[in-house]
Amino acid sequence: MLSESKLKELKKKALELRESTIREISAFGSGHIGGSMSIIELLTYLYFGEMNIDPSDPKKQDRDRLVCSKGHAGPAVYAALQKKGYFPAEWLMTLNQGGTKLPSHCDMTKTPGVDFTGGSLGQGISAAVGIALGQRLQKLNARTFCIIGDGEAQEGQVYEALETAGAWKLDNLMIFLDNNGQQLDGYVSDIIPQHDLKARYASFGLEVFEINGHDFNEIADVIEKAKEIRDKAVFVIMNTEKSHGYIPGEGVKSNHSMQISSEACEKAIADLRAREEA
Repeated sequence: MLSESKLKELKKKALELRESTIREISAFGSGHIGGSMSIIELLTYLYFGEMNIDPSDPKKQDRDRLVCSKGHAGPAVYAALQKKGYFPAEWLMTLNQGGTKLPSHCDMTKTPGVDFTGGSLGQGISAAVGIALGQRLQKLNARTFCIIGDGEAQEGQVYEALETAGAWKLDNLMIFLDNNGQQLDGYVSDIIPQHDLKARYASFGLEVFEINGHDFNEIADVIEKAKEIRDKAVFVIMNTEKSHGYIPGEGVKSNHSMQISSEACEKAIADLRAREEA
């Protein structure tokens, strides 16, 4: 259980990341708001409460790594990286524009602090398995965290990688499934229903947990539990709401990518602040 002061600090930081994410997408006029907003609490905790990283030395060998396999959540990752000090705030206003260092999907060749280039979905978990294995072979005291989407998890490559993680007993690998129930074309349950997720992922030899992905205490607790597990990679089914925090997109079917004007941006942020203060 987090202290009241730490919980207050994390909630304040999450609000800042939400506002930054809305503003950067608004600066371009549209973008992947839904899947960005659903992982804000996780990113907040990882970057400001957990990961061993150093913005002054982004490539340090023994750093923890984050692989955002659902690369379209790049705007949220960028918001976290900027607040952590990897690059100036002005960069956020160049999201997905010509010459930007912040493309729509994360690109490790362009953005300081990005550990994986997210292109075609389904590939990030394979990279995370390889990174975690490399850390173990080099005897580094470091962990790899990977975020995948529930729509993305329909890719066969995801299951091959998870099976490999289980077979290689990668206990320095922690995978979070952003289980927000929606994907590009609609609801996951209408496209390819996902049945008995705990049993499915446990069958690969993974240690499986299920949490509320918007609850900092549950995020902190599952990460602490993962540190005690040996000879198993940890898989967390993180139940979330797509577009959580961008109120016009909450509960909306077509919220994968949305247009956001400057006026809509300011109203959304004002409404979000009012809700957080209530």
